Amino acid sequence: MDKHLFVIIGGTGDLARRKLIPSLYDMLAEGGHLGSCVVLGVGPTELTDAGYREMTREALSAAGFSDDDVAQWCDDCIHYQQIGREPATYAALAERITEIENEHDLPGNRTFYLALPPSVFTTALEGLGSNGLSTSDGWARVVIEKPFGTNLASAHELNEAVHRWFDESQVYRIDHYLGKQTVQNLLVFRFANALFAQAWDRENIDNVQITVAESLGVEGRGGYYDAAGALRDMVQNHLTQLLTLVAMEPPVAFEADAIRTEKVKVLKAVKPIDSTDVVYGQYDGYTDEPDVPPTSTTPTSVALRLSIDNWRWQGVPFYLRTGKSLRARTTQIVVTFREPPVWLFGGPEEHIAPNVLVLTLQPDEGFDLHFEVKSPAEDDGLQTQALRFRYADEYGDIPMAYETLIQDVVEGDQTLFVRSDEVEESWKLYQPLLDKTVEPHLYEPGTWGPDANDELPARDGNHWWAP
Repeated sequence: MDKHLFVIIGGTGDLARRKLIPSLYDMLAEGGHLGSCVVLGVGPTELTDAGYREMTREALSAAGFSDDDVAQWCDDCIHYQQIGREPATYAALAERITEIENEHDLPGNRTFYLALPPSVFTTALEGLGSNGLSTSDGWARVVIEKPFGTNLASAHELNEAVHRWFDESQVYRIDHYLGKQTVQNLLVFRFANALFAQAWDRENIDNVQITVAESLGVEGRGGYYDAAGALRDMVQNHLTQLLTLVAMEPPVAFEADAIRTEKVKVLKAVKPIDSTDVVYGQYDGYTDEPDVPPTSTTPTSVALRLSIDNWRWQGVPFYLRTGKSLRARTTQIVVTFREPPVWLFGGPEEHIAPNVLVLTLQPDEGFDLHFEVKSPAEDDGLQTQALRFRYADEYGDIPMAYETLIQDVVEGDQTLFVRSDEVEESWKLYQPLLDKTVEPHLYEPGTWGPDANDELPARDGNHWWAP
């Protein structure tokens, strides 16, 4: 691993303390690279290096890291720089970076992680660029957290602000869902196994379902969530990313731009979404949450039926759903295969259960393949059984999603990061829905959302898979 400086702008915030610092440390420790990375926390809080080192130790201890290596790494490799919110204050950051790189004999390789609210992304980018920090003697990379805008216009403006100072090859737009092992292995699963590679099309697949369900409500984030809603918060990013990976064509090479180009093609092939193919919901009690207006009509759940207008997927419905206060916390991709053309077992009124592939992203990452077997207890009776694979069973502890993605940033691999045109194509798909006023269906917390959700697959003779 290249020696480098990892700059966390927003280094005292919740994301840095709960996710970034523990993930970065674990990645470095597991690979034996603790001496390769120096961390510079940046923020408006007045802190000394010693104060930030103590904050870092506490964050690592809370995440379960508290050995002697932690103390040594904090003492040797952790620094802090206070800056204000104006771009001009980044001049002090530039001076401090030069000082730290000289102190640690670093070659000028830099990662700038913007662990910031979206409202200050542009200010941070200008501060970095106008003070010469978008280029260096080594490499310079910038990591941007979602949301990448709140609509098509703001996403375009953010991309322009990024490209004013950074080339697209330097930019890593991070969606932590793409760091999960099941997502990373989805392309391997599809393209390295002939059994599935040859059956992954409209001739063999009946429908695809993608569910991202959360059991909790807005949990004190009512102000943010009411301005966003389920479509912006989850569908435009997480669910759409999963959709593109399921539906994309084989890339010409297994490298970042080839893969991302195929994902963009999927987005361009999705038919415009009719309002009859969307169901909005709001959990009972949402308007009683702090910072939520009592008359709010913001959806806390959404279900959609999408169609992809290309050779591979013509006629195959894709059902997407997500929501707050649902029955369980789970993320699954469910691929239902077509039934055999002729049913040879039992009477003509009987139907075989289709083969179903379930890819689980959380809480228990892995795959299940459901298929039919003859029951020994009955002459012609069939039973559905499943082949089951779990990453934790085979490999023990698996890296956190952020850990995987941070390693990719440091190694310069953009495969699992979102390109600028992909961001805008995604917003373009959903912008017509965002422009419309909606009246969500009420649903009880602890259910799978409003009853109207069931109507989307039912129109095609299908039903939602029960996680």
